[in-house]
Amino acid sequence: MSIDRMSAPELLGLNRFNVDEEEPHIIIDKEICRRCAEKPCLYVCPAVLYKLDKNGEMSFDYAGCLECGTCRVMCKNKGIIKWAYPRGTFGVSFRWG
Repeated sequence: MSIDRMSAPELLGLNRFNVDEEEPHIIIDKEICRRCAEKPCLYVCPAVLYKLDKNGEMSFDYAGCLECGTCRVMCKNKGIIKWAYPRGTFGVSFRWG
């Protein structure tokens, strides 16, 4: 299949992730997230890593993070208490574009 005919999910599927199991590069405060009415992180994360469980509790998995920083910028309540790029050799490796 030609690269210019692939969908966004297909292109994202080509990326490689080297997950740092010892040091997460993003940490959220679930109490702050619980009080947030808008929850923009659910809608702005291009990797769809923020989710609400059946009890309405925010969950987040940094393993598939694209390191764009959108969640950090959109979180006006400062629920993201740590955002940094992953340590060297960890994180996403973009394969196409």
